[in-house]
Amino acid sequence: MKIDPQTIEQLNAINKKYIDAANNHDAAARAALYTEDAVFVTHSGPLYGRQAIEKFYADEFKAWHDKNFDRTIDPNSYRIIGTADNVAANGGWGFTAQAEGGEPFPIKGCWSAIHTREGDVWKICMLTWNITPAPAQTK
Repeated sequence: MKIDPQTIEQLNAINKKYIDAANNHDAAARAALYTEDAVFVTHSGPLYGRQAIEKFYADEFKAWHDKNFDRTIDPNSYRIIGTADNVAANGGWGFTAQAEGGEPFPIKGCWSAIHTREGDVWKICMLTWNITPAPAQTK
């Protein structure tokens, strides 16, 4: 089943809002893009629900002084999952990170998400990401 262009425009708009919320360090705006029961798989494990996701972002924004966040969508990645109300996509992300008192450094990775339509609005119902290249393992 082919994804209609209007759906792709709406998913691109979510991506733009996600980027804007990140660059404005607005945890509430970023979390609002998720369904109430969303799953967000982070580097420290999965989070369940919009409230937990908002807290994660708020804590991250306090700990890190990141800037220039960007997130791209691979235009070939759109896939309908089950019905036309569920669409998967993936892409890349990156920003300049800086911990309190530390030097800035670039960080980047890949992401994958499933979006679901709630009425006329698309929301993220599952998101996972990685950091690439992965840090070297230490023993």
